[in-house]
Amino acid sequence: MNLLQQKMKRYTAPQEAKAAGVYPYFRVIESDQDTVVTMNGKRVLMFGSNSYLGITNHPKLKEAAKRAVDKYGSGCAGSRFLNGTLDLHIELEEKLAKFTGKEEAIVFSTGMQVNLGVLSSIVGRKDFILSDDSNHASIVDGTRLSFATTRKYKHNDMESLESLLQRIGKDRGAEDIALIVTDGVFSMEGDVANLPEIVKLAKQYSANIMVDDAHGLGVMGEFGKGTCNQFGLTDEVDLIMGTFSKSLATIGGFIATTHEIANWLKHNARSLIFSASIAPANAAAVIAALELIQNEPERIEQLWANTRYAKRRLDELGFETGHSTTPIIPIYVRDVNKTFMLTKILQEQGVFVNPVVTPAVAPEDTLIRFSLMATHTFAQIDEAIDKMAKVAKHLEILEPQTV
Repeated sequence: MNLLQQKMKRYTAPQEAKAAGVYPYFRVIESDQDTVVTMNGKRVLMFGSNSYLGITNHPKLKEAAKRAVDKYGSGCAGSRFLNGTLDLHIELEEKLAKFTGKEEAIVFSTGMQVNLGVLSSIVGRKDFILSDDSNHASIVDGTRLSFATTRKYKHNDMESLESLLQRIGKDRGAEDIALIVTDGVFSMEGDVANLPEIVKLAKQYSANIMVDDAHGLGVMGEFGKGTCNQFGLTDEVDLIMGTFSKSLATIGGFIATTHEIANWLKHNARSLIFSASIAPANAAAVIAALELIQNEPERIEQLWANTRYAKRRLDELGFETGHSTTPIIPIYVRDVNKTFMLTKILQEQGVFVNPVVTPAVAPEDTLIRFSLMATHTFAQIDEAIDKMAKVAKHLEILEPQTV
């Protein structure tokens, strides 16, 4: 056995979780991504999906994808940079730019690839990245690939951000860039970036701003145009990133920005240049999703009605839900084993939720991520929460009198 094999053999955490019967990953779904899915032939309520608008199985999206396959085939056989740009990609980029209120948009193969490509190319050795310490892993990895100096500020803490801006000012030359990077909606905590204060600080200290709005697009703002639109600050943000795998119901990602920044990224973002294009079916599905969102704003209204209802019920039962104000509701357990057990028992009882443990969060902040969809009914929400409360009482996550 060589050194690599020896090292890999010492990694036994998954095997230990499987032996204990609480391994919660790579669970197999045998149906479409809806409010109810099929697992092991059984009905399971889905409260772990990022399909906030519930349109992954919408007939209009499926029809658009099928038509694209008929016209363009199953793939592009190359990168956007070379032979992989279709007129369909250009149409999608134009619609995304208009939807987000920016001059230009560039479509990447995934959201992860957007953050890797943008952050590794847009700033250089003498520049600085200031990143919220609860930002998504794709931002973390993008900053690691960058030659810029990265500093993390405390989650949504504007005093911490200002302190860093003041500190780097001592080492920053007149032409050195300071880029503030934040999630719009934080994917685990469910809270929203304090964008108005970030914009104020950016102006005061001559910094630029990038917002990862993967979980805000389709949820926040007018017609789901995102967090920047929600605050009326689209023009103050230099780069808006989004994905297609949440509200837009397929896979891929994009960056929306100015013509000048887009020109740079098209010729310097390695994850764009050296990755194959998204498939025609994906691009067509996103175009259909954008049209659907704008034609059926009641979907977003229902999503928020579901969110308010679920949050109220969870709070009344005594669950700790943090500072969430969005359809992502964290239910803090603060114990790894209990987090896994709660997930396991709930699935056995027909409720799918996602466990969040280290390294996604600190060990003392483990949680269940409870996600709402526009297509959930109040009855489904009640069924899931009632079952969760009973299991939480059994595991002593909730005090007995709160149930």
